[in-house]
Order: sequence, then C-alpha cells, then structure tokens
Amino acid sequence: MKRKIFVFMMIYLLIAAPFFSQNKYKAEWSSLDTRETPQWWQDAKFGIFIHWGLYSVPAYAPMDQVNEIYQKYSEHYWARLISGNQLFKDFHSKHYGDNFSYTDFAPLFKAEYFNPDEWADLFKKAGAKYVVLTSKHHDGFCLWKSKYSPRWNSVEIGPHRDLLGELSESVRRQELHMGYYYSLLEWEHPLYTKSTINKWTENHMIPQLKELVNNYRPEIIFSDGEWDYDSQVWKSEEFLAWLYNDSPVKNTVVVNDRWGKETRSKNGDYYTTEYDLVHDKKGIGDNANYPWEESRGIGTSYGYNRFETTEHYLTSKQLIDILIDKVSTGGNFLLNIGPDANGLIPVVMQERLLDIGEWLKINGEAIYASQPWHSQYKPKNENLAFTKRDGNLYVIIKKWQKEPIVLQNLKKAEKIELLGYSGAVTSIFKEGTLTIRPPVLTIDELPSVHAWVLKISSFKE
Repeated sequence: MKRKIFVFMMIYLLIAAPFFSQNKYKAEWSSLDTRETPQWWQDAKFGIFIHWGLYSVPAYAPMDQVNEIYQKYSEHYWARLISGNQLFKDFHSKHYGDNFSYTDFAPLFKAEYFNPDEWADLFKKAGAKYVVLTSKHHDGFCLWKSKYSPRWNSVEIGPHRDLLGELSESVRRQELHMGYYYSLLEWEHPLYTKSTINKWTENHMIPQLKELVNNYRPEIIFSDGEWDYDSQVWKSEEFLAWLYNDSPVKNTVVVNDRWGKETRSKNGDYYTTEYDLVHDKKGIGDNANYPWEESRGIGTSYGYNRFETTEHYLTSKQLIDILIDKVSTGGNFLLNIGPDANGLIPVVMQERLLDIGEWLKINGEAIYASQPWHSQYKPKNENLAFTKRDGNLYVIIKKWQKEPIVLQNLKKAEKIELLGYSGAVTSIFKEGTLTIRPPVLTIDELPSVHAWVLKISSFKE
C-alpha cells in the first residue's frame, strides 16, 4: 500500500512540476493586470503618507507667489535649484550661501527626536489602516542602509539610524500595513542620463528595489518619478513579474500605476490621483471601475514647509469630507504628513489626524470595507454620500439637515439608526420609498462633530 502511495505521489509531482515551475504572471502588462488587487488594501480605505528627507531641512516652498500646485512642493527643493528657479535660488542664497550645496543638508538631517513608536501610535489613533513612507525620493537619499547608495543614506550620514526599519517595526506592532514610496529617477545620479539609462535600471534601480523588498517586505510599493521613460525602459514589467511570482510579499503586496510614462490610470493594482489632479478620468471618482487612491497633504506640500500657515492647512472638517467623498466614490484616501528634520510631526498635523480618528471611532463602519452606493436620491444632494457594507446601507450627512431624506426603489429596509446615538430615528417605508427624518438634536447631543451616519440595516434594492 505504501509503495502504491509513493508511486502515485511521484507521478503527481512529475505531472505537476511544470505547472509549479512556471510563473503565474508573465512580464507583460496584459498578464500583470489580471492580478486581483489584494482585498486588504481595498478594505483599508484610509492611510498615512509620510514625506521625510533632506528637503525637510530647508523646508521651503513659495506660497502665495505661485499658483501651480507642483511649485508649492517643498520636496522638490533640489530640482528647483537645478532648474534655476529664482524664488528658490534667492531663498537658498540668503539662508545658506551660494557655496552650500544640497548634499550639504545631509549632516543637518539629524532626526534626533524621531520616536517611531509615537508616530505609529498616532497613526493608529488616526484610524489609518496602512502607512506609506518615502524610502527614497527624487534626490536619491535613502532612509535605510542601501548598498546601492553608499554614504547617501540615513545610516551612514545624518541620523545614523535605519529610519525606515525602525518605523516599519513600530507600525507593524500596531497591526497596520507598511508600505514604501520609491522614486524610479534620481535628479543628480551620474548614471541617470539618456546614454546610461539602461545601466541605471539594471545596476541600480531594479537591484535596489529588490533589496528593499527582500529586506523590509513592504505590503505597498508606491512608485513615482516614472515620467521620463516608458515602462519598457524602466523594466517595470520584469520587476513586477518577479514581485508577483517570486518575492516574499507576492501574495500581499499592492502597487500603484506609476511604472512608466504611459501607465497612469492604465496599469498596476490601483490608480492614483494627487491633489485631485487626474491623468485619466476613466476609472476614477464617479467613473470608478477600478481600485484607486487620492493622496494629498494637509497643506499645499507633501514635504514639511515651515512657511505654511493655518490659512494653508485644511480643517479637520474638510479632511473628513474628502475621506467621505473618496470612499463613497470607490477610492482610498492617503493623507500625507511632513515631519520636520528633527523627527517631529507638527502639532497642527497631529490634531488633524486625531480628529479624523475620533470621527472614525463612531462612523468607521461606513468607511472601512465599504463599497459605493449610487442612490436614486432626487434631486442630487452634495451634502449626502452613500456607502454599503454587509447588507447595510449608510447615508453619510456632511452638514446636518432637518429636511427628510428620501430613498426610492428599495425592496427592504429594516432598522434605521444614527451611529453613536442611542435615541430613535423616525422613518417610513412604503411602496419602495424610505423616508427618514433626522432627529432634532442640540450640538451637545450630536454623536460626532463633523459628519454623521445613518445606518439602514438589511436593505435590499
């Protein structure tokens, strides 16, 4: 009997071996794009983006002197100096001198007050489900000890700490998902030229990405800086085939759509927008037919800009409304913070995150793991948003209203409740029409401050 089993197993392995040895995904977009976006990311809905690096030392970008959004990004400080931007040149000359180069900021990036446990605790309290750290921005400076960037990383100069590794450990202890932003380009690397781009890709970029994946096992790779070349030059398809088939995170990792100048809103596990700048409106927002994510800062910049004032920061109410709008139209919201060079998160940013967390404590079931619901509410009311989850419908009210809310063409609607409120909610369900009268409440009786959620249990369309 044992011999028969042994022979059977050997035959099975011989037959099955070719299938196991073949990669599931080919190094072609037509194959890579068949991969299902991991469910954890689709359910998470809210994440924290962190832009932190040498640009946090000068922490400068003009505010009211420019209108174009990219000109307000402090993380582009070096690029503006390279291009000869007069505002940046004047600032740099005045505060650092003409002989002070961008690379001289490295010893000044000390992060001496960086406490990864405090950061992770804040992100947990904010209600975030994932964190994305800039492992390397366009200046090439790495927040881990990369052998492909000797002396240009946070372990060998500046903080002399593995900032990425320390934060990753703290974030995971809070049971949050950890991911990394990674720039494909580097502004001043000697290999990053048109004549040596193939050497750049083969000898630096791809090996460094694999180093990052193998050593730190990210669950998100937020690629950026893809616009100079198409994905074939970047060898993106080859890298992603390895990532999906053979990497240690092949089953859980999620990647965005920035892998070549032709790939945005076309390829990857999810599409991206940035300060509501959209490359292709197909699959985004009201036209959502694909996982997508909006990212932006609390102010006008991703990197810390010490010249932003309260006028430039969005309020907690505005940020919660953005979260509601993105989730109710099928997206995730990746909200950025910019710590300073000392490793401190500005208090105003902390306050905003804590306010969002307090709102999510009460209303999170309308956000996490939800799906959009396109209502028949007539006329369309911009004050209302709708999500559904586990057979329940959620009506999100962004500004409290006394007027009845009328939903039509429903087959079933059982219990109606206001999340966080123990009192009754008056409603009438007749001939497929549900009429809800929001309760009359004082400010002190409202269960949350910035927006409110009516839960309709066991509804059917």
